Amino acid sequence: MQAATLLGEDVGVLWPEIVRRAVKVGSDREVVGVYPRRADLPRAVFRGAIERAGSRLWFGGYTSYFLWLEVPGVAAALAAKAKTGADARFLLGDPDSPVTAERERLEATPLTLATRIAMTRSEISKVDAEIPVRLSDRHIAMSVWVFDDEAVVATHIGVGLGQDSVTLHLRRAQHGGVFDRYVEHFESLWADGRPAGQ
Repeated sequence: MQAATLLGEDVGVLWPEIVRRAVKVGSDREVVGVYPRRADLPRAVFRGAIERAGSRLWFGGYTSYFLWLEVPGVAAALAAKAKTGADARFLLGDPDSPVTAERERLEATPLTLATRIAMTRSEISKVDAEIPVRLSDRHIAMSVWVFDDEAVVATHIGVGLGQDSVTLHLRRAQHGGVFDRYVEHFESLWADGRPAGQ
């Protein structure tokens, strides 16, 4: 700063790369945080996003099982949001799909995907509000959770469990940006999903 002042020049002119890295001006300005694993995402992120959301709470995890373990009072929060008109919905994995069976073989864990999906469906059924659930196997490699203009996206890598997925925390800042692309992805999966129970 002192050098820029002495030279009578703007910092951005003298060191444009430093300014570009310090001030997000492109599509990356929607990225709030990046975490090597979903398990590294602070628990307060989901809790806070659910609490702040007023119009939409879209859960697009293959099992979203961790919510019931890691987010205190999630069932009551969902019920309250749904009762006040929020669009709350769950897109879960299809437990009968060959894609699910193959992933279970790769994960080789006693608590299978089908079991975690069943547990989440059981928890949703206890919510004191109607929460629609659809099933799909198209999001086996990427989970998207949307809360109004905030989202969490987990990209699954290797044979690790969902908690091992590289995770992005996003906040909408522009039309047609990264956030909107993930919302479009969720909407596409939801449109093609099979209503649970059919």
